[in-house]
Amino acid sequence: MKLINEKGKLFGIINAVDLIILIAVVAVLGGIGWQLFGSKVNDAVSPQVELIAEVVIIGTPPRIMNEIERQDLVGEKIVAGNEFLNATIEGIAFEDYIIQATRDDGVIVDAVDPSKKDVVVTIKTTVPKGTPSPKIGSQEVRAGRTYIVKTQTFECSGTIRYVEIAE
Repeated sequence: MKLINEKGKLFGIINAVDLIILIAVVAVLGGIGWQLFGSKVNDAVSPQVELIAEVVIIGTPPRIMNEIERQDLVGEKIVAGNEFLNATIEGIAFEDYIIQATRDDGVIVDAVDPSKKDVVVTIKTTVPKGTPSPKIGSQEVRAGRTYIVKTQTFECSGTIRYVEIAE
């Protein structure tokens, strides 16, 4: 049996050009599938560990603080896009918002803002063990990064000040 017969078919079954096109199409579809679902497969296969992050919404005005208290966000699920994530708000705390003020003698001192507060939001989720880029939804979680705290009824930007990943 010849490798390519007189009709140009490989092993007498398929045309060589058709085979190359078929391999290319399968490779492209495989690449697209990996881009769409690769990270989800990796997350599902890897053992999960707990991640806790503290996000500080700095200098929050009273009307937003009142809304946070009214909604009682503790226990709410975090949202990304149009889906709920496996992440919840575990705690809300209000801290003094420290500003710098200049005294009459020109010395700069720290002072407590009389109306604004820093809102500390504690978020808990799970991430793949040993991941180099921990994420909550599509947002990377590292101290110093901006993070959008988003639930079904609330959204505000803050800065991540603390991240703990269990071993």
